Amino acid sequence: MAVSSKVYGPALLSLWNGEMIWTTQTFKALLTSSVYSPNQDTHRYKSDLTGEVTGTGYTAGGVTLTSKTITYDATSNTVTLDCADPSWSASTITARYLVVYRDTGTASTSPLVCYVDFGEDRSTGATTFTYVVPSTGVAQFLAA
Repeated sequence: MAVSSKVYGPALLSLWNGEMIWTTQTFKALLTSSVYSPNQDTHRYKSDLTGEVTGTGYTAGGVTLTSKTITYDATSNTVTLDCADPSWSASTITARYLVVYRDTGTASTSPLVCYVDFGEDRSTGATTFTYVVPSTGVAQFLAA
């Protein structure tokens, strides 16, 4: 199955309300099971998520994203958010989605950025679960 990613529409509201600054605030990636049904139009905060995975090598709330950059491409009129590949070492977990969000410490005020649909359940058995961020970044916003 093909991997796809989508930006949560309400992320733009959070951005314009000053709730997110990619390069200086704490952003995390967490994993959910197929129990979660992403709603790109209505899910705005971490409190909207269900089915976060559990298992060996996984800590609730996910991992902190590092090496974050933001770039603008005038040719395609896109803003790209990039980061190092998030991973969970020595993990035994099964995940369907990866969700990127800003961690405020409170689920009801932690804005969602985007989600990645793996297209199927992905599992590890005491190995490293890694999401390889594509060259197009973890999220892109079209400015045209």
